[in-house]
Amino acid sequence: MFRFHVLITAGLFLFLTNCKDNSNAVKYNVGQEWNYKTRQGEENSTLKILKIEEYLQHGKVIHISIAGLKVGNPNSKEGIAEEFTHIPISEKALDESVTELKSEKSKIPKYIEGYSYWKKEFDKGQAGVFSIPVSEIVNSMEEAILTGNGVE
Repeated sequence: MFRFHVLITAGLFLFLTNCKDNSNAVKYNVGQEWNYKTRQGEENSTLKILKIEEYLQHGKVIHISIAGLKVGNPNSKEGIAEEFTHIPISEKALDESVTELKSEKSKIPKYIEGYSYWKKEFDKGQAGVFSIPVSEIVNSMEEAILTGNGVE
């Protein structure tokens, strides 16, 4: 009986010492490539984490690019845009969008096209952070491109 109690105690000890508090675990890292809940017809589209910043008023802001899109764009030679190079998104909205980590470390550009303009406008209070799922961001941006309302 004593041996049984020792085994149970040792097993419980090992279980408890291997339990980790993942509440502060980092889920996103620069360079990751993720699959996400895409729009129909864009199932091969992926997003990349380009930069992560922390702001008092917004919390964690994750800057992503999205590739593999089929966004209508009359300004493009082919009539479609295949990627968005910079999207600032809240961590919560990204959490609601991603489905599976595709790559832990993918190649990212040294210069994030659109980031410096966004940052300048953000600091003036003229630009924000998306708080909707990625597929809805793509829809909104496509609509803005097609109607000429501020996105090119």
